[in-house]
This record gives sequence, C-alpha cells and structure tokens, in this order.
Amino acid sequence: MESISKNNFSRRNFLKASVLASGGLLIGFNLLTACKPEAVMPVDIESLNFNDFNAFIKISDDGYVTIFSPNPEIGQGVKTAMPMLIAEELDVEWSKVNVAQGNLDTNNFTRQLAGGSQSIRFGWDALRQTGATTKQMLINAAAAKWNVDASTCKASKGIITNANGDQLGYGDVVKEAALLEVPENVTLKETKDYTIIGQEIVNVDIDKIITGKPLFGFDYKTDGMVIATVLRPPAFGQILESFDATAAKKVKGVIDVITIGDKIRQYVASGKTNWTFTMSETDKVVVIAENTWAAIKGKKALAAVWKKDSKLESTETHDKVLTEILEGKKLNTRREDGDIKKAFATADKVIEKTYHSPFLPHNCMEPMNFYADVTSEKIHLAGPVQTPEFAANVVADLLGFEVDKISLEMTRMGGGFGRRLYADFVYEAAEISNAIKKPVKLVSTREDDMTTGVYKPAVKYRIKAALKDGKVTGYHLKEAAVNGNMYGLIPNFFPAGCIPNYKVETGSYNSNITTGAWRAPYTNFLAFVEQSFFDELAAELNIDTIQLRLDLLQSVKGSTDEKIEYSGQRMEDTIKLVREKGNWGKTKEGVYQGFSAYYSHNTHVAEIAEMVLKDGFPVVKKVTVAVDCGIVVNPTGARNQVEGGVLDGIGHAMYAGFSFKDGKPNAKNFDTYRLIRMQETPKVVVHFVENDLSPTGLGEPGLPPAGGAVANAINAALGKRLYRQPFVNELNKSEVLG
Repeated sequence: MESISKNNFSRRNFLKASVLASGGLLIGFNLLTACKPEAVMPVDIESLNFNDFNAFIKISDDGYVTIFSPNPEIGQGVKTAMPMLIAEELDVEWSKVNVAQGNLDTNNFTRQLAGGSQSIRFGWDALRQTGATTKQMLINAAAAKWNVDASTCKASKGIITNANGDQLGYGDVVKEAALLEVPENVTLKETKDYTIIGQEIVNVDIDKIITGKPLFGFDYKTDGMVIATVLRPPAFGQILESFDATAAKKVKGVIDVITIGDKIRQYVASGKTNWTFTMSETDKVVVIAENTWAAIKGKKALAAVWKKDSKLESTETHDKVLTEILEGKKLNTRREDGDIKKAFATADKVIEKTYHSPFLPHNCMEPMNFYADVTSEKIHLAGPVQTPEFAANVVADLLGFEVDKISLEMTRMGGGFGRRLYADFVYEAAEISNAIKKPVKLVSTREDDMTTGVYKPAVKYRIKAALKDGKVTGYHLKEAAVNGNMYGLIPNFFPAGCIPNYKVETGSYNSNITTGAWRAPYTNFLAFVEQSFFDELAAELNIDTIQLRLDLLQSVKGSTDEKIEYSGQRMEDTIKLVREKGNWGKTKEGVYQGFSAYYSHNTHVAEIAEMVLKDGFPVVKKVTVAVDCGIVVNPTGARNQVEGGVLDGIGHAMYAGFSFKDGKPNAKNFDTYRLIRMQETPKVVVHFVENDLSPTGLGEPGLPPAGGAVANAINAALGKRLYRQPFVNELNKSEVLG
C-alpha cells in the first residue's frame, strides 16, 4: 500500500548517508543527470566515458549510471535486489542502470556484511525512502521552475510532467533540486504501482559468470604479485615443532619459505576478540612462489614435524560427551513455561527421542583465498569475505595500522555459507605480505579448506513430550553442542507458545576444533529434529501430521508474548498453501510424502517431499515449497535461493558425514566426502505467499525444513524413523549409492 515516510535527514546528510543500517546503496544527486530517455544500453558498458561524481556513482556521457553496491555478494542476489529498491522509488528504468561492486567504505555505509539473510530486510525502508526522497526533490525543483504546485506534477522513467503536459528530465532540474530542503515526508509507492520490484530481473553478473570474466577472488591479480600457500597442522591440537624446506625450495617457481602465526597468536592472546581463528595457536609454514602450481608443489615437498599441544579429539569422544551433557544437570535454561514436571507426571504417555548431527565443512565452490599488499604507509586488501569491516579492523590491530590506512576491495564470492564470516585467510594474507614486503595472493586447496577450516558443530538434541487426552501438554527440548549455541532465538521458535508446559535447555562442550556458523546456523539440524518428532507425535495421536501443526498454531495466533519470533497466522497460511500446492495425501500409489514446516531468519517455510523407492532405496523426486518472505523483490533470485537451500538441505541430511580421529578430519576431498549428485537432485517447485508485508530473509530459510520433509517421507515409504544424519548411514544402503 502507499505509505508516508518521515524524513529526518538534513540535505547534507541525505547526500552523504541516506541509506542507513542496511548497508545498501547511496545515491547522490549527480546520478539523476543520467536519465535520458532516448539512450540505448551499449553492448560494452565499460567502454563508455564515465565521469566520477562521488564514491558511489559514475555517469557516462551517454546517460548511463553505474551504482556501486556496497554489500558483499555471495550468490544471495543483493547486488541485483538492493539497487532495484532505489530504482523503483526513484522511477528510473532498470535498463538504464549498471551495477558494480563497491569497496569497503565505513564513512558512508553501515552493516557492510553478508550474513543472517538480513540485507534486504534491513534495507527495505531506507533504500526505498532514498529513492522516493530524491524523486520528490526533483519534482519540487521542476514545479518551482514552472511556477506550479508540486502536487500537480508527477515523475516516471526519469521524466517529470506537469498538468499542462510540459516535461523536464531529471537532469534538467538536478542542480536546482540540490539546493532545496529535504522533504520531511515523502510518499512511497503502492505495491500495485511497482514496475521493478516483483519483476523477473536477471542476476547483474550473469553474463560475466557464464563467460568466465574475472569476478572472484581467485581471478584477482596485480603486477608483481606472488602466490602463497600455507601448511597448517594435520590435526587440531597439534603445533609446529620443526620443518625442513630444502626440497620445497628446489621446486621450480618457489621463491621462499617462511613462517607466520606470531601476530595472530598475540592478537588472540590479547583478548580483543572471541571470534574464530583456525589453528591460531601455532606457527604455520608458508611457501611463496611465482604461480599457484609451484606454490602447491612446494608445500607438498615440505617436511614438517608436529607435536601434541592439547587433546586430540575424536568423534567417538564428542558423541559420548554430548550424551553426558544431555543426561546431566549442567544445562542452561533458555525458556520455561508452565509446569513441565507436572505435565510429565500426569501424562497418559511420554515420548522421548535423541537426535545427532555430525560436524560439517562448508565446502564453498571457491576455496579460501585473499590478496594483500602491505607497505610502510598503507594496506591494500582484496578478495571474497563476508565481513569486510571486521576483517579490516583486525588487520589494522594485527599490523599496527590506523584502519583508515586500509583499503579493501570486495570480489564476488564462489559461496560463503558462513565460512567467509571468519576472515582467518585475510589475516594470514596480510601477515605474509607484511613479512615479505610484496603483494601476495594467498590460495587454499580443497584439502586445505576441508581439513583446517571452520565447521558446523556436532550437536545432539533430546526431546521429551507429554501426551494427555489426545493433546501435546508438555515439551522439553535439550541441546548439547560442541562449542555451544551461538544463538538465543531457537527457544522462541515453534513450538514456543503452542504448548502450555514448555522448556528449552542448552549445554556446551568446549573443543579445540574450530566451529562456527553454517548455513542457517543450528536451525539447519533442529528443524529436522523437531519436525520429524512432531510427525511421530501425530502418528501416536492418530491425527494428520499437518493438522497437528495447524491445531497447535491456534494457541499462538494473536499472542502478546514478544519473545516469540514467528507468526502463528503466517505459518498457518504457509502450511495451507503448501498443502494445497503439494496435493497432500493425493499422490498416486508408490509415491510417499513427507511434510515439514519451519521458521528461521524471519521467514516461514513449509515443504512437502515426494519420494519413490528405487531398488528398495528411497529417492526424492519432487519438493513443493511454500514461502512467506513478505514482498518478493526479485522472483528470479528468490526462487534460486529457495531451490538452492532445499537441495543443500537434502544433500547434507542424506549424505554428508564428517568426523575426526585424534584431531584429524576423516575426509580431505570429494572422493571421500559425499555430496548430493546431479541425478539425485529432485524437482523443486516454489510458491510464495502473496502479501504486502516487508521482505524477510531468503538465503537460508529454505534449507532447515528440507531434512525433516525427507525424513518423514522416508518413514512413510519404509516405516523407518531416522535419528542421525546423514540418513544414508542409518538406511544402511550405501551399496545402492555406489
């Protein structure tokens, strides 16, 4: 709907910082001279004669504008979607906008990061207000020029028209507009009037991606740059004792072999941060070479001796310790409603189940890499990182620089999934360049990524439910996680508020194996746990599994409990949509269905998986998804995010197992680490709940329900409940998978 947005900007502040916490785009008024309706987009936009107007805008003589997108792009589509918001309210044609990646600029932007599926959510109001305010000032300037009331004028596609039919282009009045006071109130468009938001817009980088143009960190190069690879301990809990570089230095192209680690170790010891630094307590051996091949060969030729510094942990130990935590009393209560003890004491039946998930590596398509050039006066950083501001601040502390002496270019990332939140590779690159006084690009192999990285923590859950008079009257969830639960939201997700006697407790085991955020942190596994458990409860109560969720949601609809994160009504609408679109209970013989619904990252998602048996093994053929993410800014990008999340969720729940033996990972590459294969990917059909509510997250919410939907479909097909991931191990049919 149309809304009035109140401005609190001075003209100066509007020009400098009109986009707030979203970390979105800034538009200076010089952008507006670019709106020439007769211009046609050239084939090679880079060949145009661009003029720099400010840090964010370049305008060509032909009337085209390049908007620099400040947020990191990891495939979540913000580089396309965020400029769409401004272009919509500004009323410029999308065909006249070119988008480029901006650099880190803390003077003009905040929240310049990629994480939590929050970029569009935080930018929705601020970015649209920026466009609308600019347009209104242009209209006011044109009205003054015509000596008419501004309310009689309108703007569209970069052209302002008055009641007499007179027209002025934005560029004709931009100088006058810059002298006006910023309007206190501006009118945002009604959703029915959107011409860009809601349209199928192609990824702005797609042509460069498919033609192999340099976009990613591995593509980055400068004159005089050398390549570095790092040899780290083969096991967590080991440190470097000695090394022999004789053979490595004989490899053609190897320039030198050095060690690093002291500066990072000192920084961690200073207590300035509790952020994750992989294997930070030891020196690391670095091979410097002319090219990547020589660097990798040189690293393989190194002879290093490692000694035990702390406990060398194994998966069997983790499994035992997590079980002990669940059974012990050293748990922290995160939420408690009603009288849980009484609920279980008076129950007709009590059901209790325990679930386990393994560590998981991130395995981004593009392994970790980064460029650094440290001189006595400044530091230039470039590469793929989800937290550029944090990385720059740490590098400044590490090397004793003022942060304003650091420039950081962001490249497109070949995957992040949380791994690139932890900028250990940035700090290593900076320390190497500082040591050798040359520009260097640090490169990692797949083996480096998989064996010395940051992992999704191993987690165990135990759920106990009380049933009485055909209802769920008590619910007790316990979590035991390696290195603890970083997030305090899950106690207030579904089914909080739906069950009168409800308790959530968490416990932690501290490990020297580095763990951190992995796509849809914690909910990536908890959704499977709770949704498959509710499937069991529905069977016990002899009620349709979808109807059980709908019945429970009635208790939370209209709730005044501000702790509860999800919406009972929106979840109900999402479930009903997937029930309709997925033909729940109406499939032909031999097709088995599984249902799951979950809320995470401010978005409600429901999924129905359809499964068949092939040679007795369950195969997912189709997943129908319903999503309530508010207004869908770019349907093309939105579907891509949901589809990718579903496939990622299915693949890891079904096949991805990862473990440690004496601190050493059991897999180094994809020959021993199982991912979903092309022929195993089902058809994914996505439906969006239509409403006029502000957008919410999409990069992660599609993943959590997928495991539960598949597990419930497997039970429908085989009558087998699954309690551990990956499912293939419990199915004991690995020979079928080859």
